[in-house]
Amino acid sequence: MAPVTMFTPVTALLGGAMIGLAATLLMLSLGRIAGISGILAGALGRNGTDRPWRLAFLAGLIAPGLALAMMGQLPDFTFVASGPLLIVAGLLVGFGTRLGSGCTSGHGVCGLARLSLRSLVAVLTFMAAGVVTVGALRHAVGGF
Repeated sequence: MAPVTMFTPVTALLGGAMIGLAATLLMLSLGRIAGISGILAGALGRNGTDRPWRLAFLAGLIAPGLALAMMGQLPDFTFVASGPLLIVAGLLVGFGTRLGSGCTSGHGVCGLARLSLRSLVAVLTFMAAGVVTVGALRHAVGGF
């Protein structure tokens, strides 16, 4: 697990501003909401007309991390969970985003900015589920 000391408010603020800027540019240029799960689902779907911008957006998400990794600038991470558990967790997140008709970026960043009641309920549900999960893992299971 990455140490908590890695958190810096400046980088967090810059990251948040860049996410907001990307979401705003996508909305202004294509009239689309920057919900990553929806963009990924559309990129993998059968509708080929939307695929180029979706793939470009996803590449823009991945490219900076790859560039930092190639420059050796990534911080050291230690995963406390096994690979199979991480895969199962990722699949559950994907299932949850489809079940909730969106992910944290779509509902949390774009939906709340559009004053969507549905997104507010979704974000509150995400947050509550996160608090309960962390509480259960730390106190009931005794791990992590």
